[in-house]
Amino acid sequence: MFLPRIPIILLIGLMAGCASRSSTKPVEVLDERTAVTFGALKQPIELLPSAQDAVLILRKRVTFAYLGPVEWNRSGTLSYGLWIHIAPGNDRQPGDIHASAAAALILDDGPLSLSVMEEAPKLGREPYRAVASWGQTAYFDLDVGTLRRMAASSKLELDVRAADGSTLSFSPTVDTRAVLKQYMQDRGITGD
Repeated sequence: MFLPRIPIILLIGLMAGCASRSSTKPVEVLDERTAVTFGALKQPIELLPSAQDAVLILRKRVTFAYLGPVEWNRSGTLSYGLWIHIAPGNDRQPGDIHASAAAALILDDGPLSLSVMEEAPKLGREPYRAVASWGQTAYFDLDVGTLRRMAASSKLELDVRAADGSTLSFSPTVDTRAVLKQYMQDRGITGD
């Protein structure tokens, strides 16, 4: 009598376990060609156009932004970067995100200008996949202190200079504080 219930209970437990897995859970991948291990989120954080651009959303395919931290481990030497991808729509066009002062994060304690990395490690596989092949992707300098500052901030927005000189603002679709704190914990980045 209890035997038919056991498979159902196991199936429900398995489904609940799969449903609770976060899509932002960090992953670690060894690039065998370069012997560099990178740690990244399973999926980048999606950012939508801010409320001030909401009027444009009604009639056009809008520009989205994505970001995610990356940790590179070269035989115990750690370095960090912030991956940003802009998937342009047919609303306002973003400018070149590689240009000086083209991107900034807006945090609780104020804006944080982003600097494009001189050279991100060349790997056989990228930590994140570009959402739009016609989009722009860049790695920006990131250190542990800045990552902590991002994780502690309840506000995390991305401002990108548009082609017309105005500013495109993007807001996250998830609680970035929780995602980044979990990333830091999983990567072993402690409070010291």
